[in-house]
Amino acid sequence: MPRPYRVAERTEETPDTAELVLEPEADPLPAFVPGQFAMVYAFGVGDIPLSLSGLDGHRLTHTIRAVGAVSRALHGLRPGATVGVRGPFGVGWELPAADRSDLVVVAGGLGLAPLRPLVRAALAAPRRYGRPAVLIGTRTPGDVLCARDVEAWRAAGARVGITVDRPDEGWRGDVGVVTALLNRAEFAPRATVAFVCGPEVMMRATARELVHRGVAPDRIQVSLERTMHCGTGHCGHCQLGPLLLCRDGPVVSWKRAESLLAVREL
Repeated sequence: MPRPYRVAERTEETPDTAELVLEPEADPLPAFVPGQFAMVYAFGVGDIPLSLSGLDGHRLTHTIRAVGAVSRALHGLRPGATVGVRGPFGVGWELPAADRSDLVVVAGGLGLAPLRPLVRAALAAPRRYGRPAVLIGTRTPGDVLCARDVEAWRAAGARVGITVDRPDEGWRGDVGVVTALLNRAEFAPRATVAFVCGPEVMMRATARELVHRGVAPDRIQVSLERTMHCGTGHCGHCQLGPLLLCRDGPVVSWKRAESLLAVREL
C-alpha cells in the first residue's frame, strides 16, 4: 500500500521538468539505494515509476518531466501537497569495491536524474575510486538538469563533459551525440566501471563504444525502461525476455542486456 509523503520542496529545473523533495507524513519507507525506483501516486490520477534523483535520510527526491497524465499531475504539485509512495523497488547501481576503478557515467537527457545519487556517492569517497568522468547529452543548453550539481562535481574533481543537440546563440560547448564525448574521455578500460542511463538507442550506442574501447560488458551497467504497473514482478507489463525489469532491473549489466535489446519488438 502507498504511504503518504508530503511535498516539502519544489524546484523548476526546466520549463517542463521539476524536482520534488518528499518527506514522510508517517512511517517512512525502507531505505533506497541509488538506481532503485518508487511508484509515486497522484491521488485521483494514477501512479508511475520514478527513479530517485536524490537521497537524504528519509527524504526522497524525484525529477519529473511532464509528459503524461500522471507526470503532469505530479509536476504541477506545490509544497504541502500529499502523494502516495510505494517502494523501494528494483536493482540499483552497483558501485565497485575499493579497487580504485575508473568510473565513467554517461547520461542522456532525463537519464542524469537517476545517476545523480551515484555521482554524489562516488565523489564522497574519493579514495575508493579513480577520478570520475561524467558525460552528459541533452537537447538544448536550457535542458541541462542539475546545473548546480554539475558545477559542484567539477569543483570536486570530476571530469564533466556536456554536449547538446540544438545549440543556442550563446552556446560555446560541444554539439552532437553524447558518444562523441567518449573519444576524449580519459580512463583505463580494463579498470573501468561504466554507468549509462538515457534513451535506449543512446545506451546501445554508448555501451558498444565502451566495449570497443576495451571495457568488459559485465562492467557496464545500463538502466532499462519498460511500462511498470505493479512494481513487484506480478503483472508482467515490464517483461523483457526472461527479465521483469521492476524486479530484475532496472539496472542490468550490458553483458545481460545486449542480446535482449537486439530483439526487434512488434
